[in-house]
Amino acid sequence: MTENVIEIKGLEMHFGGVKALRGVDMQIPRGKVTAIIGDNGAGKSTLIKCISGIYQPTHGEILINGKSVEITSPISARNQGIETVYQDLAVIDTLTVTENLYLSREIRKGIWPIKLLDRKKMLVGAAEMMERIGNTTTRLTNEIGYMSGGQRQAVAISRAVGWGAKVIIFDEPTAALGVKESAEVALLISRLKAQGITVIIISHNFEEVLTLADLVWVMRQGKAIASREASEVSGRDLVALLTGAEAAQ
Repeated sequence: MTENVIEIKGLEMHFGGVKALRGVDMQIPRGKVTAIIGDNGAGKSTLIKCISGIYQPTHGEILINGKSVEITSPISARNQGIETVYQDLAVIDTLTVTENLYLSREIRKGIWPIKLLDRKKMLVGAAEMMERIGNTTTRLTNEIGYMSGGQRQAVAISRAVGWGAKVIIFDEPTAALGVKESAEVALLISRLKAQGITVIIISHNFEEVLTLADLVWVMRQGKAIASREASEVSGRDLVALLTGAEAAQ
């Protein structure tokens, strides 16, 4: 096993004449929390979409565990052990927790053509998934639509972990959450790290970044311009890197 679970080399993404990524080089260490920060248009969301298979880069390569791979779709990313939890969470409000956890992976019983959902087995599996992230209080038969933002995040995270993700990417995980719910998500991310799961966070919240992350990458104008150990920098340092003030000095 290599020290870095993901390595990005010379990655470029062009949309016509617009260069969203301009030769990005980046390393994501195994089993740690890495934050990627940058102003709007810096390229961080485009980079994540390349890693998660939504975009196929124009140039460059992505290595997983030291091996160059082509990630051609979200399913391809999932097969590489990469799951992404977006702001909208991709959960369906009118379905229960269990139904969301097994969305597109339903367990069925019976003989074709009459095969019914095996709800009992799915309920047991759902309980195991939620327990893995330390959540044993959420009612699995409740509809997602009646839950808080933090509880919804827990379901989305549990689904990713439950289906074998080795790398989980969070796109602004606490952007729409209150203080209490943000603390719940932070605890969940800490538990993922404790299980050896690699976490990548896209965030504008420097306090969150410095609290949760081990490593911070700074992007500007489509490039990864610096990386810093979170324990060795302040919010002011990150602002200086973002604005180019540090380079000017």
